[in-house]
Amino acid sequence: MSYAKKDEDADHSGGFKLDRTSVFQDARLFNSSPISPRKCRTLLTKIAVLLFTGEKFPTNEATTLFFGISKLFQNKDPSLRQMVYLILKELAHTAEDVIMSTSIIMKDMTVGSEIIYKANSIRALCRIIDATTVQGIERLIKTAIVDKSPAVSSAALVSSYHLLPIARDVVRRWQSETQEAASSSKSGGGFLSFGGSSQHSLAAANTNYMNQYHAIGLLYQMRSHDRMALVKMVQQYGAAGAVKSPAGVMMLVRLAARLAEEDPSLRKPMMQMLDTWLRHKSEMVVFEAAKAICNMPDVSDAEAAQAIHALQSFLTSPRAVTKFSAIRILHSFASFKPQAVHSANPDIEALISNTNRSIATFAITTLLKTGNESSVDRLMKQIAGFMAEITDEFKITIVEAIRTLCMKFPSKQAGMLTFLSGILRDEGGYEFKRAVVESMFDLIKFVPGSKEETLSHLCEFIEDCEFTKLAVRILHLIGVEGPKTPQPTKYIRYIYNRVVLENALVRAAAVTALAKFGVGQKDPEVKKSVRVLLERCLDDTDDEVRDRAALNLRLMQEEDDIAERFIKNDSMFSLSTFEHKLVMYVTSNDKSVFAKAFDINSVPVVSHEQALAEERTKKLTTATPTLKAPSTGPAKPKVNGAAEGPAAGAAAAQKYTQTFSRIPELAAYGPVLKSSHVVELTESETEYVVSAVKHVFKEHVVIQYDIKNTLESTVLENVTVLASPAEEEEEPTLEEEFIIPATALKTNEPGIVYVAFRKVHGEASFPITTFTNVLKFTSKEIDPVTGEAEEGGYEDEYEVENLELSGADFVSPAFTGSFDHVWEGTGASGEEVSETLVLGGASVKGLGDAAEQLSSALSLQPLEGTDVIISNTTHTLKLYGKSVTGGRVAALVKMVYSAKTGVTVKVSVRTDDTGGGLAQGIIGVLS
Repeated sequence: MSYAKKDEDADHSGGFKLDRTSVFQDARLFNSSPISPRKCRTLLTKIAVLLFTGEKFPTNEATTLFFGISKLFQNKDPSLRQMVYLILKELAHTAEDVIMSTSIIMKDMTVGSEIIYKANSIRALCRIIDATTVQGIERLIKTAIVDKSPAVSSAALVSSYHLLPIARDVVRRWQSETQEAASSSKSGGGFLSFGGSSQHSLAAANTNYMNQYHAIGLLYQMRSHDRMALVKMVQQYGAAGAVKSPAGVMMLVRLAARLAEEDPSLRKPMMQMLDTWLRHKSEMVVFEAAKAICNMPDVSDAEAAQAIHALQSFLTSPRAVTKFSAIRILHSFASFKPQAVHSANPDIEALISNTNRSIATFAITTLLKTGNESSVDRLMKQIAGFMAEITDEFKITIVEAIRTLCMKFPSKQAGMLTFLSGILRDEGGYEFKRAVVESMFDLIKFVPGSKEETLSHLCEFIEDCEFTKLAVRILHLIGVEGPKTPQPTKYIRYIYNRVVLENALVRAAAVTALAKFGVGQKDPEVKKSVRVLLERCLDDTDDEVRDRAALNLRLMQEEDDIAERFIKNDSMFSLSTFEHKLVMYVTSNDKSVFAKAFDINSVPVVSHEQALAEERTKKLTTATPTLKAPSTGPAKPKVNGAAEGPAAGAAAAQKYTQTFSRIPELAAYGPVLKSSHVVELTESETEYVVSAVKHVFKEHVVIQYDIKNTLESTVLENVTVLASPAEEEEEPTLEEEFIIPATALKTNEPGIVYVAFRKVHGEASFPITTFTNVLKFTSKEIDPVTGEAEEGGYEDEYEVENLELSGADFVSPAFTGSFDHVWEGTGASGEEVSETLVLGGASVKGLGDAAEQLSSALSLQPLEGTDVIISNTTHTLKLYGKSVTGGRVAALVKMVYSAKTGVTVKVSVRTDDTGGGLAQGIIGVLS
């Protein structure tokens, strides 16, 4: 017996090393007579090992092997025949002239052949033939699909699935046979399903009807482009007892869920079918149906009730895997609708003490999401009891849930901070410690009352921190937040300890953090102490540390505003816009773009407050999203008028400004202050497709009409748009200055028409009006022979939809550190307008939809995470923006949801701009 340590990196090829060349030379064995099944099986196994471990045979060797192995069909040994088919399938893609072996393989597909031969021959044959020869085996495949043996039927169905990409029209002719297979009750008992003889009666007890699953999958592929056919398929095979295969029913469940997501008119019947499947006798079907319902976008409490009840019943199952599956689905759903899962809390609480810590972890984090503020303390005590017994992966899950609670219930921050600081001292890997530190960072950012205590805990942690990355990040945070505390000097000792005791990376970060306590410091003693400590760093062994110390000492001698620009500058590029512009730059097909370096000045710069607001919204949405569950289907387009973020809006305005700078008439207007989203003025199927973009300048408004001619053999010349503001009793607010027409529009070629207006009452005015739009042009036929437009043409006009110029067109979303401060400031000396209304319609199904549509319609930015809906019945939305004149605009929206009346909102808008009617114009958007 050998006690040698097992080498985990040792070769795993069965204890012997294989060489492709030697194996190929041994293939002469296939030509010997008589054939030795045992030796041939061994050689075929070696070839299989080479193929399955990534070895590639050259084409000539693969061809020689393929036809050499084909000679083994002369032997009737079943085990050898199986190996022959297995290797032929793998070599078929590399070898040449494999089509010549078709006749040999087809012999095993004839009536009377052994079942095991027939199934294998079907699989191999479909790998060998090409698109031109599929019709030659069509009769054989159709017969095999309805074969009485489930193994043969499944082989034919799966092979048909693989033939779809190369011969879709031929395979689609097999629908009737596939439907027959899907409706059959042939059971697939046992591994190979040799039939229903008495010797296999034991296997028949464990039937799976796998051929039904394969048939339904093939039917779906055949009908994937016909939605009504898919609906009929779900209704036909979704009836009770129609399909006995649980896997087949699961496929129907997924298809029904997809149809319900993609087509609102099918949602009700598909949801009814999903509800029926919740009572299926197979656990896997029930789980799939419950999961589909819980993942359905905008699912209501009533729709989810039965799914929650079904999952709740599984929580008391004796099987651990059943309990785990149920609690995991409930855990995910609780992120979206915690109140809906509240009824299952008693059974979930019983799982906290489960011996399986994976189940216990999901149970406790689910309760953290569904519980209220009063239950937090009790849950925290229960969590502390088993934190030491679970892996880092589940510890991170718990920490993420607690991080969400910190922002959801700020009043409970003391207990949560005590818990986080306690587990921070426990043993754990980098990812776990990083998750805890991130949670403490969020406490400092979003719960100001916890700042000093959290900083103290982090200072203690870096005294014995083994992870350089975390130490650097914590030092940076202390440098940013420490000087803002009432007693900043107490953090200097912790920072300088890192300079003395840590590696070069940490020392460099500590020097920068230390400098932030000296720059802008009003206390001369503190500034002197920091200078002394930095001077000691000039003798450091590392270049980076010395350079940073020298730079910071030099900056401390400058004026505070100059030094703060270098050391305390918290502005940053908008990373999402930065990434988008970089991608557009490096993927451009126009080589002239690369003649100039990337213009970093085109990327908007955002303040620290703006970045924090975006981050808070992102984190709250990640942990507690709105009522829209995640969709696995295609992404839906945004609602027209969706409010862009400040950075995106600035980027759009900058893009249009660059375009207009090349048009002399528009370049004289100066930079674009606000550009609207694209407004469709016609249907996409009409003969002339027209859309518009509204551009607001300092003293002008320009409407950009994008026009596309879809008529064949027609060209439109001298294309203009007569845009007429609505006639009012008072004097007009806009006066047309000029029109820049589109010279010619050929078929499917876009063109642009600009119509410019002057603000009659000057730059401080906000003209609110409606434009009627009439397209005028000269239509000419194109000579089919010469391809040129005929000389004669006729004048024509085409009326399109009206275009609204609203108050939202003069406002851009923006950030501010304190909404309450702005609200009070604008109320003291500005203009205020309020209105109460009811939001109805199919697009508003809850407070989440209402919040999204209001911020979009008003073109304002949600602040303080108020775009994240916590309660399902009441909510307050805080919105902020700036007018094109620089004035502040704040909106406070109080919302109440009722299943009967929908969402009732009271919108109050305040603005600094008085006399221009901006507040009334913004409110008017909702009328």
